[in-house]
Amino acid sequence: MKAARVEKLISAIDIGSSKVSALIAGQTDSGELLVLGTGQRESRGVTRGCIADIEQAELSVRHAVEQAERIAGINIDRVWVGMSSGGLDSLLAPVEIELGGDRITQDDVDQLLQAGRANIHTGGKMPLHIQPTLYSLDGVGGVANPVGLHADRLGVDIHVVLADQSPVRNIDMTARAAHLDVESVVVAPVATGLACLTSEERELGVALVEFGAAVTNVSVFIGGMLVGLETIQKGASDITDDIASTFGIRRAQAERLKCFHGSALTSPRDHQEILEVGPDENGNEAGAHTPRITKAQLNAVVCQRVDGIVTEIGQALKILGFSGPSSHQIVLTGGGAELKGIAEHMQGALGRTVRIGRPSGLSGIPDAHSGPAFSTLVGLIHYAASERIDLKSGYDLRGDQMSGAMPSLIERIKRAIRENF
Repeated sequence: MKAARVEKLISAIDIGSSKVSALIAGQTDSGELLVLGTGQRESRGVTRGCIADIEQAELSVRHAVEQAERIAGINIDRVWVGMSSGGLDSLLAPVEIELGGDRITQDDVDQLLQAGRANIHTGGKMPLHIQPTLYSLDGVGGVANPVGLHADRLGVDIHVVLADQSPVRNIDMTARAAHLDVESVVVAPVATGLACLTSEERELGVALVEFGAAVTNVSVFIGGMLVGLETIQKGASDITDDIASTFGIRRAQAERLKCFHGSALTSPRDHQEILEVGPDENGNEAGAHTPRITKAQLNAVVCQRVDGIVTEIGQALKILGFSGPSSHQIVLTGGGAELKGIAEHMQGALGRTVRIGRPSGLSGIPDAHSGPAFSTLVGLIHYAASERIDLKSGYDLRGDQMSGAMPSLIERIKRAIRENF
């Protein structure tokens, strides 16, 4: 059988608070996405999803990318980067133009989108995504492609995702320090939704909860689009910190206890099980003064923090208007989703169906990178491989908004040089 030929290379990095991961994929002539190489390193210089030390963060990025390059047997110089924090905000900007009953042409659609782009008020933030949703004809929505139809009025809602400018530029600087050009910065919920949600879920309505190490993003999808998001500055590392401070042990020991024995569900048998604290990050065994910890004591600490985070998730869902008969499905992903019993705990607390979201759609992904913690990374590949209309052209990651709706001549020349040489 003839092997599929790779026509396009796609590279992505996800700079998280606990780890930096890289993935190199190839898109075949049939559209299949093949994993060519993956890499992962402990994240340094990142605080609550934002770059705090460019030198340390750059080393983490460089090591993760070099590992992926060795496995893939190729070098990369351009990447898609995920962003999970930094003042993320989402809004819908409606726009409508008069047509007088004429048949709609592509020029009419272009005029509408240009008017929509000019109607966006960023409030000093940087737009990371400016994408049209479904079109409307004479106030009736749900039209995917209006070209060729007749209408007196043509309208569309422009979906915009914004971020604070400084965190975006710091990500760009970190990538450039590692000798990488940033193809685009993609908001984590947008990418993760492509990896973990079915098209039907995104269409009918679903809430996506990304339970990361230090940041939890709550987003709502409906009509195939992300329509709102809220960021909670708490995550799974806060559970680790609570365990370490409560029992007076090192963070590495607390992380081990959480991963191997921690659970968001309790059982009467937990009182009978004594846990081994284990060595610290330097390999030193627990000393004579290390406290004896029962599983019940450990899970009491875990549940207390989980209760607080789930309460904030519920408040975020309320702010986003995720209520009513169609608002029952929650998909939980991110590294924190690997905590035992977390889906059941959240389902009981929020009164909604909760399932664990794992990334899909890539062939040859290693088991170590197939869990919920790598949903954003896989989603970045999906986003890069899809042909999505995005009107954000003209905004520069390294400076202020550029003039005009399209990249300048200089930018087009620079891109041509990169692509050909």
